[in-house]
Amino acid sequence: MSEPTLIERAIEALLFAAAEPLSVEDLARRLPEGADVPWGLEALRQRSQGRGVELVQVAGRWRFQTAQDLAYLMTEEREEPRRLSKAAQETLAIIAYHQPVTRAEIEAVRGVQASKGTLDVLLELGLVRMRGRRRTPGRPVTYGTTDLFLEHYGLPSLGDLPGMAEMKAAGLLGLDLPPGFEVPDPSRPPLEEEDVLDFESAADDSPEFVQDYVGEEEER
Repeated sequence: MSEPTLIERAIEALLFAAAEPLSVEDLARRLPEGADVPWGLEALRQRSQGRGVELVQVAGRWRFQTAQDLAYLMTEEREEPRRLSKAAQETLAIIAYHQPVTRAEIEAVRGVQASKGTLDVLLELGLVRMRGRRRTPGRPVTYGTTDLFLEHYGLPSLGDLPGMAEMKAAGLLGLDLPPGFEVPDPSRPPLEEEDVLDFESAADDSPEFVQDYVGEEEER
């Protein structure tokens, strides 16, 4: 058996047995030194195209998953997903496209006060995380999406966020858009980090932030 074929088979075995998607680095650590992991992944991806189980990249990592056109066959074996409220859908979409974003900035886009309960739900589900604090008076907490968000919506990276129509189809937005909501130019870098402090660097002079995301009933 040739070396390339052996590497391809080894990658296939690792991905099949893995409990979560694996990165190129994860695979390289388990394979012989010098193994051409990108080649093996591309060979597997091409070989699996059009089959019932396909190799896909999500959040910069790789996994096997059921082909999208056959997903309906899995409905009886899959848990019913927790449905997000309209407020949570809008808030998640705003965070995804404008991150890192503060509560005040979310409110400015939606045109209504952001419910602490809504952010609490998104944090609990692991779709959103607290990124750091803005370099402005009060050091407001900023929010961003997580790798789980990318995995849930099948996105390789934030640069692959869909347009407005695709967002509605994916359940990221309801039919009625919040006032002032816009999808930014996809060519714009999705993250602007220069004005955000991580929590460690802001810890000395930052107030408690628990009240920023818990305690209120979710908007109806």
